[in-house]
Formats: sequence, structure tokens, C-alpha cells
Amino acid sequence: MFVQPIPDAAFGACVTDLDLLAIDDDCFAELHVAFLRYGLLVFPGQALSEDDQIKFGRRWGTLEFGGLALANQEKATDGGFSEMLPLDSHRMKTNIGNEAWHTDSTYWPVSSKCALLTAIKVPTEGGQTEFADMRAAYAALPEDKKRQIATLSAYHSTEYSQANDLGHFPERRTGTLYHGEAYLRPLVKMHPETGIPSLFIGRHAFGIPGLSRDESRRLLQELLNFAVSEPTRVYQHQWQVGDTLLWDNRALLHRACAYDYQQPRVLIGTRVAGEITSELAYYPEDPLAEQGRIALAKELACLGHDEALDN
Repeated sequence: MFVQPIPDAAFGACVTDLDLLAIDDDCFAELHVAFLRYGLLVFPGQALSEDDQIKFGRRWGTLEFGGLALANQEKATDGGFSEMLPLDSHRMKTNIGNEAWHTDSTYWPVSSKCALLTAIKVPTEGGQTEFADMRAAYAALPEDKKRQIATLSAYHSTEYSQANDLGHFPERRTGTLYHGEAYLRPLVKMHPETGIPSLFIGRHAFGIPGLSRDESRRLLQELLNFAVSEPTRVYQHQWQVGDTLLWDNRALLHRACAYDYQQPRVLIGTRVAGEITSELAYYPEDPLAEQGRIALAKELACLGHDEALDN
């Protein structure tokens, strides 16, 4: 196994000379060390199938989901991909929403540990995936800003992010991404394995308790702008068919880049759930959850949503 740091970046490494499906425990231990150090690992030419991704993903923990097609095409019964999704479809609006900076699953009770993507089809231009190192971003903050945010938290919701970014108010359904809950998470996250602090923000974050709505929005945008303003803290991956990426959702933000939506873009994704001890906010039945629902309802009203449509 050969690990080569990504040039001109504060994080990330390209890993070659290994077969992800045939690594022994010693090799996996080395890979785990690299994962914690670099936050993002790029595996060129590791054309993992859906089943392969599930197998490799399970080495990292319990799966949220495995081998899921993340695409702008319908999946056919033969396993291939056929017609393009309409731009105004629910799924395409969700895809387009992911072009804003985010980390995975902060809108569920338990946020994600890490995630995998493998490229099946890529557009001729655009469609890259970008990553930003929130560890380096936090370390670079002025000390007075660190003190300001040390005890602050924000709610996280996909209903908020879709409404805020796209003016999209999807139908609320329990068990879907749009479930009506909002989960409170600290702005500064201590990594459960390394102890390194990072900014824990992104498009799903809103409504910092103790601040006005305007103050909260300004602070979250200020932190995000700062985090991605330094080129060494951002890496853009230009996909090649067969590439597989693994990243740490506890340390990085990511986003898709825009492209011609009439060109196919098909990635296979697997997401690993975080540990309950470090990634649990609370469950919907917990008393704290009601405050999240109230905060979300108020925010959606400010964004122009008619709550009567949900009743």
C-alpha cells in the first residue's frame, strides 16, 4: 500500500497498490491510521460494485445504507440506468441541494462517521466533488472567534436546507429525509477518535439558540466563508470512472459541483453510521426534540412555508 498526500492541500491522500476487497487486518489498521490523519482517501481505479462497497463499508462500522445509486437517471430493472430524471423532480432537487457544502446525516438522530462513493458514469464537464477540511478551518480561526462559538450549537434539518437553498418545500413524511425533526449539534466538534476539534456546520445548520435569526445566519455564513476561503483547505476531485473515495464526515464538509444535468452522472454510495456515544443528538421521542420541531417550524415560516400544507 502506497499513501501519497494530495499536493497543495492540508488534507487528503491518494492510496494505491492495494485491493480494497483483499486487505488483511494489518493493512486495514494502516488504512485506518491514514483515514484519521488525512480525512479523505482517494482510491483510483477501485471500481467497486454495489456489493463490493457494502463489504468494504462494513469494515468501518454499521451501515446507514449500502451500495445505493446516487444518480440523475432512473435505475432499470436490469441494474443499468435509463431515462434522465426531470429537473423538477423531487430526487433531482435533492441532488441539486447537495451542491451546497454539507456533512452527511446531521439531520438524523445519529450523524455519520464516514462515507464512500464510486464513480460509474461521469459527465464530460463539471460534476466534481469538493471537500473542505474543518479541522484546519477551526485551527485557523482567531482566538476570539473560537471563544465566541465554544458553547454554541445549531439545529440541523434537510427541510431547512432545501427551503433555504432552493425554495423547495418537500412533502413531510416520517422515515424520509424530510421528517420534520431538527437536531441540535455543537458548532465545534471534538473528533471521537483523534480529539481534534473542527467546525461542524454546513447547509443543514440553522437557528443557533441564544442568537437572533439574523445573528445566527450571519455567524454560520461567516464561519463557512472563512472555512472554504483558503485554497489549501479545499480539494476538488475530478472523477474518473472507477474512482472510489472514502472520507470522514466528522472532520470534512463536501459538495457536488454543478454540471449539465442532461449528461449522466452515476455514483454508488455507502454511508457508515456514527457511534451512538459521540454522534447522537437525541431521538424524536426525547423531550429535547420538541424544541427542534419548534425551531424548524419558525424557520420554515420565515422562509415562506405555509404550515397548513403539512396538515
